[in-house]
Amino acid sequence: MISIDVEKQSGDAHGIQAADTPPTPQNSWEIRLLHTPEEMRAVEELSLLVWPGSELDVVPGHLLLTVAHNGGLVAGAFAEGRLVGFVFGFLGLDSRVHPPRLKHCSHQLGVHPDYRNSGLGFALKRFQWQFVRAQGLEQVTWTYDPLLSRNAHLNIAKLGVVCNTYLRDVYGELRDGLNVGLPSDRFQVDWWVNSKRVMERMSGGTRHRVGLANYLASGAQLVNPAPQPPESSSLPRWDTARLWLVEIPTDFLALKAIDPALALTWRLATRQVFESLFEHGFVVTDFVYQPGPQPRAAYVLSRGPFHPDQVEET
Repeated sequence: MISIDVEKQSGDAHGIQAADTPPTPQNSWEIRLLHTPEEMRAVEELSLLVWPGSELDVVPGHLLLTVAHNGGLVAGAFAEGRLVGFVFGFLGLDSRVHPPRLKHCSHQLGVHPDYRNSGLGFALKRFQWQFVRAQGLEQVTWTYDPLLSRNAHLNIAKLGVVCNTYLRDVYGELRDGLNVGLPSDRFQVDWWVNSKRVMERMSGGTRHRVGLANYLASGAQLVNPAPQPPESSSLPRWDTARLWLVEIPTDFLALKAIDPALALTWRLATRQVFESLFEHGFVVTDFVYQPGPQPRAAYVLSRGPFHPDQVEET
């Protein structure tokens, strides 16, 4: 087992809840590395709460234990003695470059339903950021569904990941309640843990957020005004603008529950848009959420280069 000097974190003592998440009584937890079979069984049980509906898709405890003892990360957040969140990742290679580059592959982040929107997801990722930097690595990658606005807000806006990789149906048919019925398309994001972009977000400072109206006023072009998915049969010329905005539903899971056919239309239409933008050298660099009676959510894409210390900060 390797020894990594990662500070144990508690949510109410380290100021790691998101700047736009007010402190609440439930923002009291301790995050630490997990090592025992009993702890891994608790991760299995929490996984069933986070992704209900398919016990076959739960990562088994013996695999978690092996990863934790061989350079990977299994960390848990505890509140009042019970596990309320975990993050799981392992060493991998980025084969998009030659020779392949060593990286940390973050596979799962799970938060108990009682602790959603509490800042715990951000706190777990910050713990992972410390762990990876202590190992001397520069890059973390993971995948997420690009139509989930809550995940996009955490990953892009709060953590500072960037993305130019779209993966079609990467996991095949998923059977859990959140994913069943749709192709498992995913963004694969890059988290450059030592970049200025990420360091500023992890430092806890207040970041000036640019709103949707500001982007539009500065000349960004809107591909699609939600609630309608993009017209994939008539994509614009991407070279006519420096910034593009792609709106997504503010609550895709609710839309999917009400109208599965429309959810599939959103999946296939946005797939074509993102693949085309990435092929033309654009990179996801920001995500904006506009609250209100008619909330809106949109990705911001700017033309590369890809490394975050070279892309325009948004």
